[in-house]
Amino acid sequence: MPDHVEVEENRVRFRVPMGAGQKTGWFYDQAANRAAFLKYVAGKRVLDAFSYLGAWGLSAARAGAAEVACVDSSAPALELLQASADANGLAVTTRRGDAFDVLAALREAGERFDVVVIDPPAFIKRRRDIPKGQAAYRKLNQLAMQLLPRDGILVSCSCSHHLAQDDLIGAIQQAGRHVGRFVQIVEVGGHAPDHPIHPAIPETRYLKALTCRIVQD
Repeated sequence: MPDHVEVEENRVRFRVPMGAGQKTGWFYDQAANRAAFLKYVAGKRVLDAFSYLGAWGLSAARAGAAEVACVDSSAPALELLQASADANGLAVTTRRGDAFDVLAALREAGERFDVVVIDPPAFIKRRRDIPKGQAAYRKLNQLAMQLLPRDGILVSCSCSHHLAQDDLIGAIQQAGRHVGRFVQIVEVGGHAPDHPIHPAIPETRYLKALTCRIVQD
């Protein structure tokens, strides 16, 4: 088995690790959501938090984003992201660190982005983690909103099976109220077609991707 393979998505070629990557190495379940979000990025400043290999960020750069910043805690993932960017002739900046800490630091520095994508790992892996996980989603969305100007776009995702879509919407709404923002949900996404939902297996319905317009309250 090779150490790496090449995956092409949204006219970008990505270098994907086979043995050392996260899960299968590539999150195919988000493919349709990543394609849908590209209409928001042309000429915009884009932040891709929990970027992993840059599936959102490099796709945005290819689609004409003016500037793309990618944040992840994994140095190997960011190295592969940068290698893919170089191979495709795309300009992005990377920053290693815990996304919560980096978003807070960007807020304190007065940074602003037109589009922010937060696609974290599952915060709720067991039912008993629900209260703590919901608090994490609220905090993360709050930090993201504080980096957006009026009418900025937030793509907020969750792959936690135990967090229902309505609960994610509630977390986003509460985050907006806390920082004086009004949230408009303009698109609701889920699994790509190659990740079908089995009616008798609720665990197969786990992915949520909400595209929101953030305006002043």
